[in-house]
Amino acid sequence: MSCILTNQTFSISELCGYGLSFSFGGLRTIYFVIALIMWTVTGIFSLEYMKHYENKKRYYVSFFLTFLATVGVFLSADLFTLYVFFEIMSLTSYVWVAFDEKKESLRAGETYLAIAIIGGMVMLMGLFLMRAAGAGQMEVSNRLLLYIAGFCLLFGFLAKAGAFPLHIWLPKAHPVAPAPASALLSGILTKTGIFGVIWISVTIFWENKAFGNGLLVLAVITMVLGGILALNSHNLKEVLACSSVSQIGFILTGISTVCILGEESVLAAKGTILHMVNHSLFKLVLFIVAGVVFMNLHKLDLNEIQGFGRKKPLLQFIYLMGALGIGGIPLFSGYISKTLLHEGLVEAGLVTAEWLFLLSGGLTVCYMIKIYVLLFLEKNKDETVQKKYDNMAKTYMNKKTAIALTVSACLLPVFGILPEYTIDKIGNYGMEFFGLEPMKEVPHYFSLENLKGGLISIGIGVVIYFAVVKLLYKKQKCYGSFLPKWLDMENKFYRPLITAVCGVCKFICRVLEGLTDGLVVLLRKTIYRDKPLPHELAEGNEFTYAVGGFMDSTVKVLNKTVYKSNPKENKNYRHKLAMYYAMIHENNKIITRSLSFGLMMFCTGLFIVLVYLLTV
Repeated sequence: MSCILTNQTFSISELCGYGLSFSFGGLRTIYFVIALIMWTVTGIFSLEYMKHYENKKRYYVSFFLTFLATVGVFLSADLFTLYVFFEIMSLTSYVWVAFDEKKESLRAGETYLAIAIIGGMVMLMGLFLMRAAGAGQMEVSNRLLLYIAGFCLLFGFLAKAGAFPLHIWLPKAHPVAPAPASALLSGILTKTGIFGVIWISVTIFWENKAFGNGLLVLAVITMVLGGILALNSHNLKEVLACSSVSQIGFILTGISTVCILGEESVLAAKGTILHMVNHSLFKLVLFIVAGVVFMNLHKLDLNEIQGFGRKKPLLQFIYLMGALGIGGIPLFSGYISKTLLHEGLVEAGLVTAEWLFLLSGGLTVCYMIKIYVLLFLEKNKDETVQKKYDNMAKTYMNKKTAIALTVSACLLPVFGILPEYTIDKIGNYGMEFFGLEPMKEVPHYFSLENLKGGLISIGIGVVIYFAVVKLLYKKQKCYGSFLPKWLDMENKFYRPLITAVCGVCKFICRVLEGLTDGLVVLLRKTIYRDKPLPHELAEGNEFTYAVGGFMDSTVKVLNKTVYKSNPKENKNYRHKLAMYYAMIHENNKIITRSLSFGLMMFCTGLFIVLVYLLTV
């Protein structure tokens, strides 16, 4: 094993079999910095948030390991290195989801881990197929096999990103995880999936319009569905989790536009990078605001936390910065990235996708207004509870958390007011990852044409809020769900499907095991029947012959002495022990030749190989 350092690349040969390679610069460096910012801010908040938890050490070990694994993903120079750190990250971050060990947390952890493992196994198959297709050589030997490999890898990356139809883990995992962890799960761990999607799109499916259109369909569904689910939810962190699904749809829309336009996709590519960065910052701010609420109330239901933000101007300011940013309001950073994504759709002539994009932007504005009004403007229905909330005005968070949150929130208007000096340069620096040249001119972000798209989304959001949210609130007298429960994809589709598949596989394995064991016994009794050699004993082995003979002799001696008046029956222990030996020997042969024993030994071998690959 040796280490090689070249210009912007660092390699460790032979580690994990193929060696690990890391690269620096462009989007990789941008997300290395974003990771440092997010882990620093959430780390500061964790000191206050985790103060009263018993399992703090477990949380902080997972916190540190997940940071290393996430940075490893973003700095990976090849897909094998990315896969290794991707899987480590999935396992270490599972601790966050199942942290408090409550029933709903463990169930959400099951969902999270199931999606991670299924996605990881499909990705591993993709890596094998890529190698079989000759990827990385001068000429690909089998392009169809390469495309299949690309789709396998894409499946795993989309699962981690939280795209439809594998988005189900986000609304389940975020509400139960500690708030600092939720900020990281939503703000940056989903971006590891997006990072992989970009990698596959620009290497395997570059300028492939069929792939671009297929990805666009998934992106649009994810974008609209996430907005509807966020509007439907009445749990604060679940609203933000579903919002993440929607924003991932926005980012995927940009990637699909890049695949469709190819070399002419500078606007869409830049918008994709900037919305990735923006979304990380939005969710850092918004989830910590949600964490502050939960830290004080230990509640997240919108009807119970109603009025908590009143008389708390700093918390209101911080929330507004995140809400106005994610809503795409002009003079905030979200407007910049959404404008670029919108212009990319216009450039590609995707009219339907453009209007669904504007509708999704309107849904974002709507649920952000909803949370702002109920948290900071409306009073709690119980006056005693409201008075209790008002009395928390000076103690709801400490100074370190307040400073870290305020600085993070202030980045959003700075990026939005001065884009040419800040976020625009970040976008240009990341263009290398798409294989495109940076834009030489700064777009006219605040021209009437560009402002029009943002204003349409704002108008849609305001109309939906007053025409739907307020009317439902007046009718139900509370904030509730309006979608039927049978639309829950996890409980109504995925879990029954997985249970059915596992049941079928279990039945097939039982049948095969029975047939195999029966065949082994038949062969053992016929063709492969043991034939004793002349020098062998008639039955048993040397041990049973000697012990049995000793026991028989002992019985004879005892019958002539101690038991002379009432002698014991001679049971022929030599024959009896020989029969026991034959039975044990036969059962052992059947077991070792059975399918289950073979599978057990196969799994043991896989585990040994895995340990070898990770250590040698």
